[in-house]
Amino acid sequence: MGSRGCFCKRPAAMGNLLLLLPHPAKAKLRPPTAAAKRGTLFFCSFSTDGPSSTMTVSITGATGFVGRRLVQKLLSEDHKVCVLTRSASKATSVFPASTFPGITIAEQGDWDKCIQGSTAVVNLAGMPISTRWSPEIKKEIKESRINVTSKVVNYINNASGDARPSVFVSATAIGFYGTSEISSFDESSPSGNDYLAEVCREWEARACQVNQEDVRLVLLRIGVVLGKDGGALAKMIPLFMMFAGGPLGTGRQWFSWIHQDDLVDLIYESLKNPSYKGVINGTAPNPVRLSEMCERLGRVVGRPSWLPVPEIALKAVLGEGASVLEGQKVLPVKAKQLGFSYRYPYVQDALRAIARDL
Repeated sequence: MGSRGCFCKRPAAMGNLLLLLPHPAKAKLRPPTAAAKRGTLFFCSFSTDGPSSTMTVSITGATGFVGRRLVQKLLSEDHKVCVLTRSASKATSVFPASTFPGITIAEQGDWDKCIQGSTAVVNLAGMPISTRWSPEIKKEIKESRINVTSKVVNYINNASGDARPSVFVSATAIGFYGTSEISSFDESSPSGNDYLAEVCREWEARACQVNQEDVRLVLLRIGVVLGKDGGALAKMIPLFMMFAGGPLGTGRQWFSWIHQDDLVDLIYESLKNPSYKGVINGTAPNPVRLSEMCERLGRVVGRPSWLPVPEIALKAVLGEGASVLEGQKVLPVKAKQLGFSYRYPYVQDALRAIARDL
């Protein structure tokens, strides 16, 4: 499926398993700053006629690992947030009004009202893929992304000119490029030919149906997100602490990662900076082999990386889903050209920062 007429030169990507799907973390959230608390609860019809520096941002996947931190960032900068959710009770438990003012929680029937009153929309929704794939699960993996993206695009396109968001940031993943132990990929690289690449092509193609004459589209192909409260490390750290950590499979796979804070900063910059448009790889500039990643993780938590998980065991547990662990070396050429500043360009620094908070 192509992306003709869209900023992206090709359809889109899908990514590495542990990162791709924003899934809820169970950690405590840090409340917004005092500046954010001075704001009042906004309604979905909030006017965008105020100062241009203040945004109202509607977010799908806001209760997930990345979405939670993004909400905190926006509130700390005195912006307003509308959480687009399928479960108001879950969203309310994550973002209680007493602690997180400035948030509107909207179930699906009210998404259109929130989107029409927003400056920008961020699409982070998608079912986790770190599971054994059955035909039913594969169908849900694809539909959970495509259906939500289609719905959001339709609401944006159907909004009247004055109420239409001016920016649409839609997440995809680096699985778009396929897997390789020897090749490098950047934003100009072609798509792979496996199932995840197919999902991402369709996912991005739906995002590219947004009216790009009026809306700036940013497609973020996200790598493995590192943070203590979710994603890959939430699964890996407990194993290392029990002296059972080690690489998955051969360890030769490329591990294209990004620290959670850098990804949130990249999304935020995409919202604010009109130079950010089209496909941008959401990865750190220095990918590593999985064996190096595990070795460095062992060092920072004071545990050995000595117990690799054999490839045959991975396939026995995950079946076809084990393919998401094969890896790819993805470089953020576009972000570097745009002058994006990484807090954590090297994995050892990212892991040390995360370990300090354990």
